[in-house]
Amino acid sequence: MIHYVTKKILYGFLVLFGVITVIFFLFNILPGDPATIILGQRANKEAIEAIHKDLGTDKSVLEQYGMYINDLSPISIHNYKSAKSGWYLNPEKYSWTSLAVFGNTCLVLKFPHLRRSYISKRPVADIIKETLPETVVLAFTSIFIASIVGIFLGIMSAIKQNTFFDRFALLLAVLGMAAPSFFVGLIIAWLFGYVLQDYTGLSPTGSLYDIDVWDGEKLKLKNLILPAITLGIRPLAIVVQLMRSSLLDVLGQDYIRTAKAKGLSFYSVVIKHALKNALNPVVTAISGWFAGLMAGAIFVEKIFSWKGIGYEVFEALTKNDLPVVMGATIIFAVIFVITNIVVDIIYGILDPRVRVK
Repeated sequence: MIHYVTKKILYGFLVLFGVITVIFFLFNILPGDPATIILGQRANKEAIEAIHKDLGTDKSVLEQYGMYINDLSPISIHNYKSAKSGWYLNPEKYSWTSLAVFGNTCLVLKFPHLRRSYISKRPVADIIKETLPETVVLAFTSIFIASIVGIFLGIMSAIKQNTFFDRFALLLAVLGMAAPSFFVGLIIAWLFGYVLQDYTGLSPTGSLYDIDVWDGEKLKLKNLILPAITLGIRPLAIVVQLMRSSLLDVLGQDYIRTAKAKGLSFYSVVIKHALKNALNPVVTAISGWFAGLMAGAIFVEKIFSWKGIGYEVFEALTKNDLPVVMGATIIFAVIFVITNIVVDIIYGILDPRVRVK
């Protein structure tokens, strides 16, 4: 089991390293000079050169890549004496614990440094720390709704195969898969937030916390309803189809026929025997979709003005604020990798055959 877990963690690190490499080189070939973005109308030759030196963009791409990997690595190498070095251990950027010292070079343990925003000058880590919890709440609520409703509809469709209910549920699932999230979001915001607002009491825009002039921050859970439904429609459609097909496959197995022949009740056959085995692929899909919803919430958060990390990424893209976009993308990748590792480990615990493979 230890060998299996170690192998999965190693694969996860390799995937993450590949994603970071692609992100760095992809964003470094984009047009635009970060110095002119930062300085705006105040840009002149001396100021631009100073910004390039501060950001390290006056060096070769490979050296910039090495510095970027060094910034992201929890264990990194720095020059702690020369402030002119691109590898300088700047106390304004890093919070570290020294592990070893070799002349002017030291090996340190630190938090990953995601650089600073070009526009707000704030550390990207602080921006993510503020906005990520709201996106997590939105994604978790969406996947919870999609899981409960989708599993129920999938079970009912399998039990009532080829009936009107089955065909209607499959039609809804197909529509849910086909409709883009941004289009569904606009329809839901317009219908329930404007047209039927007097009946629903819901607002088309709003975040988890609203700022009141007198009372300060106030929790507004009802603002979560519309974006959570919008974001959960596609995973709900997948869960319905997957639950239906998986349960039908299990119900056709020999041990289910044996259980029926022994006179077990319908409840015992479906719930106690078939459902447990049919849920395996559904759990895999749900775990994958949770990580996917974190990254896929960008347009939904923008439509409903939900102040999460997706909204922040959208704003950063419009302003060409690359450090924020790169930092958020890396965080999404970390969530994907950790989710997959945890699911693989759980599978290895539950099913020894997975560890053998």
